[in-house]
Amino acid sequence: MRAALALLLLLGAACAEHRGKAYVRDKVCQEFQALGKEDFRTLTIIANSRKFSNATFEEISHLVREIVSLAETCCTEGADPSCYDDGSSALSAKSCSGDSPFPDHPGTAGCCAQEGLEQKLCLAALQHPPQQLPRYLQPSNEELCQAFKEDPKDFADRFLHDYASSYGQAPLPVLLGSTRTFLSMVSTCCISSTPTTCFLKEKLERQTISLLTLMSNRLCSRFTAYGKDKFTFSYLTSLAQKMPGASFEDLFPLAEDAAEMFSECCDSVAEDCMQKKLSEHTAKACGALPARDERFADCCKGKNLMQNYFCILALPPAPALKLPEAQKPTNEQLCSEEGARLATRYLFELARRHTSVPDALLCKLYDISKEVRGECCSAKDTSACLDSKRQQVGEELVPFLEKTNKLCGQYTQLNFLDFKKRLRDSLMQKMPGATPELLGQLVEQRADFASTCCPHNSPPLYCASKVSAELAEACRGGSCLLD
Repeated sequence: MRAALALLLLLGAACAEHRGKAYVRDKVCQEFQALGKEDFRTLTIIANSRKFSNATFEEISHLVREIVSLAETCCTEGADPSCYDDGSSALSAKSCSGDSPFPDHPGTAGCCAQEGLEQKLCLAALQHPPQQLPRYLQPSNEELCQAFKEDPKDFADRFLHDYASSYGQAPLPVLLGSTRTFLSMVSTCCISSTPTTCFLKEKLERQTISLLTLMSNRLCSRFTAYGKDKFTFSYLTSLAQKMPGASFEDLFPLAEDAAEMFSECCDSVAEDCMQKKLSEHTAKACGALPARDERFADCCKGKNLMQNYFCILALPPAPALKLPEAQKPTNEQLCSEEGARLATRYLFELARRHTSVPDALLCKLYDISKEVRGECCSAKDTSACLDSKRQQVGEELVPFLEKTNKLCGQYTQLNFLDFKKRLRDSLMQKMPGATPELLGQLVEQRADFASTCCPHNSPPLYCASKVSAELAEACRGGSCLLD
């Protein structure tokens, strides 16, 4: 994994050039020679596919060929000391040409207006936003073997690109382990005399690394989108909805521990960071929570801590308990040193009373709470400001919160066809004069929102925009604090 770090230096290119051209060249060449051309090339495909997640396979292939050729040419014994620098300058020039075959990026033109090291630094910093909804779909065993047998090298390259661009937020060591075991499975089973049995056995063996890739991609995406504090809140409310009987004091330390884990491991190149920290986190959760909830106790019975964590993560929201009304912090408390924590506690109490409210809406409320405290606690008349906001939130929030909680609750409880039928029946009662076309459009719109954003593994930025759109409609064009 030391090699992976050095490769990132290469692909981040000029970001290390402030330490000297010789340093960059020597580091790259050291790793190229240690890895060998093919492994170096594999890492280059994965790293660039992660970085340019919207690039085509052909664009990534052009870039990979140039990077590998540069290392192969300039890392031979007796190569001119200026070879690497001249080659990287040529790469920058090619990126700036009108017919560049490399991944397109809207920031390229601005970078190309600069010169020398500044241009290289700028180009090296460009990257696409991660895919919100992974596009990779694993073909059938027969399709895998057909493509593999036609051209094993092209098959491997295309898989690496498709998989790494779809799950590029997973830590690099996890992604490498997952792609390596997948390609090993295909190459073994496609020449086996009993391929079906072979695939079943191999898929079972790689189940943990496969689930770890999907999980870490999803949660590292959320950590990147939210930042540490908001991620802590998101994780806290997810636990609260799975276990509404647990207290804030039970769950908040676990949420903080999870946030610390992802802050350490999402960008780490240490080979076992995610596996090690995840096992430690699961041990803490299974030591603290099973007595509070039978479902958690069942998840914690296994000997494989990572499988136990996947079980906990997959738990659906529990039915809400009949609890007394949550106590709201006073104006004075909200603007005290403990204001942020008290606001978080109140939103936690809302989450455990509305266990089907989606993460995107709860995080919208978290943002609003932060904005309101920032605005009102520095206002001349703090109490008047907060009272006004409380009234506005009360008028806008309660109906929308209840509506969304009901929608996502039905989505969780019913199969999808029954859920859509229930939606249509409800809309027909509310809109008896609506045309079949309009009803169908509204049903599809709400079903799409529910299927994408009600599950806790929903894509954060995509669902934040969906929630904002729903809120805008709920506010009917008026002034809306929640919009």
